[in-house]
Amino acid sequence: MKTKYADLTHIMSPKSVAIIGASDNPDKIGHVIMQNYIDEGYEGKIYPVNLNSTGQILGHKAYKRVRDIKEPIDLAVIAIPAEAVPAVIDECGKAKVKGAVVVSGGFAEVGNAKLEEKLAETANKYSMPVIGPNCLGVMDPRTRIDTLFLPTYKIDKPKIGGVSFASQSGAVGSSVLDMINNEGFGLARFISYGNAAVVDEVDILNYLSDDNDTRVVVFYIEGVKRGREFIEVAKKATMKKPVVIIKGGVTEAGATAAHSHTAALAGSHEAYEAVFRQYGFTTAKDIRDLLNFAKIFETQPLTTGNRVAIITNGGGTGVLATDALYQHELRLAELSKDTEKRLRKEMPQIVNIRLPLDLVGDADDKRYSDALSALEVDPNVDAFMVIALFQTPGADSRVASTLIQYGTQMKKPLVVVSMGGSYTKAHKSMMESAGVPVYDSPGDAAASLSALINYSRYRKGM
Repeated sequence: MKTKYADLTHIMSPKSVAIIGASDNPDKIGHVIMQNYIDEGYEGKIYPVNLNSTGQILGHKAYKRVRDIKEPIDLAVIAIPAEAVPAVIDECGKAKVKGAVVVSGGFAEVGNAKLEEKLAETANKYSMPVIGPNCLGVMDPRTRIDTLFLPTYKIDKPKIGGVSFASQSGAVGSSVLDMINNEGFGLARFISYGNAAVVDEVDILNYLSDDNDTRVVVFYIEGVKRGREFIEVAKKATMKKPVVIIKGGVTEAGATAAHSHTAALAGSHEAYEAVFRQYGFTTAKDIRDLLNFAKIFETQPLTTGNRVAIITNGGGTGVLATDALYQHELRLAELSKDTEKRLRKEMPQIVNIRLPLDLVGDADDKRYSDALSALEVDPNVDAFMVIALFQTPGADSRVASTLIQYGTQMKKPLVVVSMGGSYTKAHKSMMESAGVPVYDSPGDAAASLSALINYSRYRKGM
């Protein structure tokens, strides 16, 4: 079995970084990576390494070789031509570098399997964990490390949070990173691991499952090299925290594309699906699902009950929401007699006291609050889907504040559905930044609630 690397601390939280291939030339990847470290305010030591260096690179003393650095190095970020990588890994091993990220491409993904094998053999000889090759590497907003060769002005960097995202694909990874910031939740770790020549999905899932900063794991994979070990790690990981996974290469054509992309062994989609179901993974069908599921898992409490109360200020959307519940194996809750009596006293006569509860078009923050206060203590209600159409006269920032209050303090999960233009988007951002998941459609909200409930039942052994 391939060497197992359970501890990636020196890669994710290094106190010193050698950037091999660093350059003053803005067109070089090594320049972008080093500039990112500087721009992000990385507080550790930075050692630029370039054979052609003549003194300094971006204001830092430069070195021709890693062995010229006489200080301990936690992480080497390698951005040089593929042919030179194994020798540099060997030099890093001799210099007792504790871990490496190889962003360079040109290995098994283009048919150069022997060169990749040489890289892996060299790293394993020194028991050095290596991310890559052919990857973006890692990002950690807490330690401010950023090996991504993406200019900072081209990507919205996520805030600090509890979702860790590992991606076999750099393109998928960078796109999702760019989108996370607009979904209202934050990032714990990002790992783009490419060809997985040394550190693979087994090591990464194992590390993230034990990581205290990670509350939710999100994974994009194209294939698994160590199936049995992956299952063993999955058993442990999904009993600790949710793991949302999306697999590329589910069709024959997609599997072929995956192999040429990262040299992944895509395997049978049916086999992967069976493993995912058996061991508690939450499967996303597309990127939208990935983001939707991540934000409900990060912000909402677990629940095994599937009785959902729908509260709305628009009758038609309440009907659509009801349909969405049943399409995702959820069901509409039934109000208790005590709740019905309480609501009848507090609601205007025009409100029909039944679920979905239509607060009608003039609903304001008080009406939403009265409804949520009554339903919160109803034993027949397990979760909430609240629809807030901000186009109506009574819906404004006070409604958003009310939903934030209940959505962040209740012991039952609550999701919001809000559809509309710029005014709606401003209030959506307000709620999500406070930790309330907001969805653009009842279908997205129902799918996310279903994912939360199914995972909760897995954790409870149901």
